[in-house]
Amino acid sequence: MPAVTVENPLTLPRVAAPAASRPRPVLAVATAPSGFEGEGFPVRRAFAGINYEYLDPFIMMDQMGEVEYAPGEPKGTPWHPHRGFETVTYLIDGTFVHRDSHGGGGVINDGDTQWMTAGSGLLHIEAPPESLVMSGGLFHGLQLWVNLPKSDKMMAPRYQDIGGGRVKLLASADGGALLRLIAGEIDGHQGPGVTHTPITMMHVTVNPGAEVTLPWRQDFNALAYALAGHGSAGAEGSPFGMGQSVVFGTGDSLTIRADESQESRSPNFEVVLLGGLPIREPMMHYGPFVMNTHAELAQAFEDFQAGRLGTIPAGER
Repeated sequence: MPAVTVENPLTLPRVAAPAASRPRPVLAVATAPSGFEGEGFPVRRAFAGINYEYLDPFIMMDQMGEVEYAPGEPKGTPWHPHRGFETVTYLIDGTFVHRDSHGGGGVINDGDTQWMTAGSGLLHIEAPPESLVMSGGLFHGLQLWVNLPKSDKMMAPRYQDIGGGRVKLLASADGGALLRLIAGEIDGHQGPGVTHTPITMMHVTVNPGAEVTLPWRQDFNALAYALAGHGSAGAEGSPFGMGQSVVFGTGDSLTIRADESQESRSPNFEVVLLGGLPIREPMMHYGPFVMNTHAELAQAFEDFQAGRLGTIPAGER
């Protein structure tokens, strides 16, 4: 980790918050419980226990792995439906194949992102390729669920492949942190992801002892999740580390620091930063569907059972 990097961050455009910016305080630090998803791959539920008021427009996020599979062990998910939101799969190590009932899909490798807008609904499957199942290997990534407003929930499904080479690379003011902007805008720089709900998503690598302070839209919420290593957040220096999420309060900048000493398996502090414009609509989430009302959830299940969300392609059943 990480797959997309540069030898010298000082050659990249720099990002820094204005000196007069108002720092966002840390409201809470939550530890992600561990579990299993799909056919049995390990996950950490990054947002478990955090009030949706602070997550909106994000619904959930799973850290998948980090796990070293033996030959024959790699696992994925079986065919399953979605409606009413977007899934964002960011792969740090390994290979994942996505296929859906609308003909979308592709292969993502180290540093790539799959962005699937489920909209009105589809069936899809995510699995390691047969070659990886046979050989085994390292697997590590994230899957984020982003809500759609009521006006977009029944839009036509859409699929984006965002290769790691398209991610916008930036650096902190002193070059002590590398920023990978996947979606959204920061300090005039734009990430490649096209979103219906305005969000910012970036993967930040902070060198030991370094600090990064970034400008942040006042109307966005702000969350941080530690993929590896340990450090602190906010001007008050609230400690957090691998498997923990930070909820920030209001303001127009946020700060992350890396501890001077890091773990041997991760030389740097690896953090995902997320922000989004809250939708502020009722959110009903059950299984693979995210709608506005219980009646709409019931309709989604009925449509799925009736085959109206698509069918598994011939030869894949």
